[in-house]
Amino acid sequence: MSIDLDELLERVNDEQSFIEFIEALGSDFASARVLEETTPSSPYGPGALGWENGSIDTFFDAATEWATASTRSFPPNAPVSNVWQRCASILLAGKFYE
Repeated sequence: MSIDLDELLERVNDEQSFIEFIEALGSDFASARVLEETTPSSPYGPGALGWENGSIDTFFDAATEWATASTRSFPPNAPVSNVWQRCASILLAGKFYE
């Protein structure tokens, strides 16, 4: 069963939905690892299920870089309307951002 993380991200609006998002992101990563074991991806593109960052350090580096880059498009000190969704977006970026 495939998880639509983008759809789930849209529904993040409180602590519980954020926790559910984290759980789904972890499940997506676990599924990608199983797929990589059985059918390895090309080293020249993203891994299974679109994972670009397969270790915890590269995941957090990418999430941090995306968070920093994405805040440049907002005015300084602009309030975030949904902080739970913003946090989930940062974590999701750790999957794909290079």
